[in-house]
Amino acid sequence: MPALPLAVSTSLLPPLHLQNPLHFRPDLISLCGAVRFFNNMGHADMMSDFLRQCGGVAVIDGGFATELERHGADLNDPLWSAKCLLTSPDLIRRVHLDYLEAGADIILTASYQATIQGFKNQGYSVEQGENMLRKSVELAREARDIYYTRCQEAPIKDSTGDKILKQHQILVAASVGSYGAHLADGSEYSGDYGDAMNLEFLKDFHRKRVKVLADAGPDLIAFETVPNRLEAQAFAMLLEEENINIPAWLSFNSKDGINVVSGDSITECVAAAESSNKVVAVGINCTPPRFIRDLVLSIKKVTSKPILIYPNSGESYDADIKQWVQHTGVSDKDFASYVNKWCEAGASLVGGCCRTTPHTIRSIYGTLSCKSADPSLVFEAPRLQPSEG
Repeated sequence: MPALPLAVSTSLLPPLHLQNPLHFRPDLISLCGAVRFFNNMGHADMMSDFLRQCGGVAVIDGGFATELERHGADLNDPLWSAKCLLTSPDLIRRVHLDYLEAGADIILTASYQATIQGFKNQGYSVEQGENMLRKSVELAREARDIYYTRCQEAPIKDSTGDKILKQHQILVAASVGSYGAHLADGSEYSGDYGDAMNLEFLKDFHRKRVKVLADAGPDLIAFETVPNRLEAQAFAMLLEEENINIPAWLSFNSKDGINVVSGDSITECVAAAESSNKVVAVGINCTPPRFIRDLVLSIKKVTSKPILIYPNSGESYDADIKQWVQHTGVSDKDFASYVNKWCEAGASLVGGCCRTTPHTIRSIYGTLSCKSADPSLVFEAPRLQPSEG
């Protein structure tokens, strides 16, 4: 069995009042001179206030595996990007920081393909697998802490060179990939899990993973690349059954701009998100940019929840050789040119997925930089205190 520490270090965890930034201390937020307690709000109100602080549109980070590979990581492994939780945690932290310094308001953990079952298949114990899930959240929170420190130390608060250093609220979203992602056979791009698949199996597969991630202290749970209605239902039901007390989002993928990849209706899939008030946003990820506007318009007809979109670069994926087909996507400039149209259609959280980079996110940030935050909401980045121990 591969060696792996059984305990995840807590020496770099943020102060207690930062362990869920959706619940700020009153001394960290000023509203027209009055104190407002976010922890008295419902999940939907918290997301609304967060978006208002972002000026109406929040920026999500971009492709994670893309960046890991660009820095030299070999992800030809059933664990994919989760492999780096074992081999290159410093690189994961670095990529998170790159996205924060590109203007991201939300960073997703490196747990998309991290499952207890997947780690077990590679020879690790259940306890070790759970620790790696916790580690994914810890690394993202550490990156956020480092970013806050850099903002405080920067001579110019808004930006330094090509790095965007500004004091703003940052959320950590714990990524939960679909069952198909665990299979590592491309089925998250088809939604074909076989006729024998059922709701109880999917709930049991994800149950412990979701609970461990939620307990690790992220601000959101991001159910990503959901390929069919059945799995969306499983995720929504798990939030209730496990009494998950942090908000979540559901994002689907499409290959025709009309339905999700399984052929299920996008509106029927969104209905699964509507069934839980813990789901605070719904939308699309890992879908070519050309399909996004029509999908946003379809989603908008059946939900009042904020709509999130983080498309891939538009490149084609060859599931047989497990590679993206080069030069089939759009440039960062062209990608960013879509942003205003997506926001006009109704999107309020925008980022990138596979094959997008910090350059893409910086382009999105630049496109949205004319937006101004609600002047009644002033966020002061917390001054981090040395951890004990």
